[in-house]
Amino acid sequence: MDDVRFFDRAGPFTLGEIAGWIGAEIARGSEALRIDDVGTLTLAGPGHISFYDNPKYERDFTATGASAILVAKRNSDRVPDSAAALVVGDPGRSFNEIVRRYYPDALRPSPIWDDAPAGNGIHPTATIEDGAIVEPGAIVGMHARIGRGTRILSGCVIGQRVQIGRDCSIGPSVSVTHSLIGDRVILHPGVRIGQDGFGYAMGPAGHAKIPQIGRVIVQDDVEIGANTTVDRGALRDTTIGEGTKIDNMVQIGHNVVVGRHCVIVSQVAIAGSATLGDFVAIGGQAGIMNHVTIGDFAQVATLSAVRDDLPPKGRYGGVPARPAREWLKQTAALQKVAQDYMSGRRREKGTDENVRKREPD
Repeated sequence: MDDVRFFDRAGPFTLGEIAGWIGAEIARGSEALRIDDVGTLTLAGPGHISFYDNPKYERDFTATGASAILVAKRNSDRVPDSAAALVVGDPGRSFNEIVRRYYPDALRPSPIWDDAPAGNGIHPTATIEDGAIVEPGAIVGMHARIGRGTRILSGCVIGQRVQIGRDCSIGPSVSVTHSLIGDRVILHPGVRIGQDGFGYAMGPAGHAKIPQIGRVIVQDDVEIGANTTVDRGALRDTTIGEGTKIDNMVQIGHNVVVGRHCVIVSQVAIAGSATLGDFVAIGGQAGIMNHVTIGDFAQVATLSAVRDDLPPKGRYGGVPARPAREWLKQTAALQKVAQDYMSGRRREKGTDENVRKREPD
């Protein structure tokens, strides 16, 4: 797929300018250092600025290629020698302010057209390959591309720069923004792809919106059920692997990576930055917490809550999710305890009644 950017970037800015925005101390580095963009510790390279405030990402911190890193004072001496160090009280909140300066247009939904639509609802800059069909009432935005054999049904909204591959079926009232869609993808009615992920820097002064500047990548042969939502990434992409099948009313948060040929059943909720391996199966109404990794071929039972990483190939269930055999044994033991308790209560009640019957009036 093409390397499409959905937001125009401001800048570049100098390290001195950035430090002035957030009241940072430059512990190491030149004020004149040019910073072109923002990025995560893993994706940042030369000319990028990132931040570190969670020991879970210690390995990423020490290996990052970023040119500058925001850190708390306690970590200022640990910044890699290759990077400038900016010391702030709250690295995450300060980084959010920097992202807002580089990508101010990401704070609200992007326009589909640069003026009011006219005629058939297809923007003049959009590319519609021969054999593609855009039904009446559908809107195709600026610089969007629709592949041969794809049908965009009535009521759809296809955002600017979105790319949809060949032989796809995009159902009624679907919205697709900030996304690249592969070939032979089926989106059922009401699917929402590419909207903001839920991200705020919370504090006593209120909740500052975190710009979501990533994309959604949907690979070939994916099918997504009615009213399912897939949020775009914050700094990196949300990805749905090829051949994956997703049921109705599923929520997939920002930065989530779903592997190839997964099956995700109705009303599953997957929180931000979770990762599913290949051929993972998730039962209905299960919840997956943020930053959790589920290994290849794992199966998670319905109504389970996954709060820790799950190894590959296992079967898991319960709250919290654990190996299925362990979960079933614990459930059976708990039921037995409850039954024994209730039986004891009934025996005590029967004894009390017999005593009362023998007592003289």
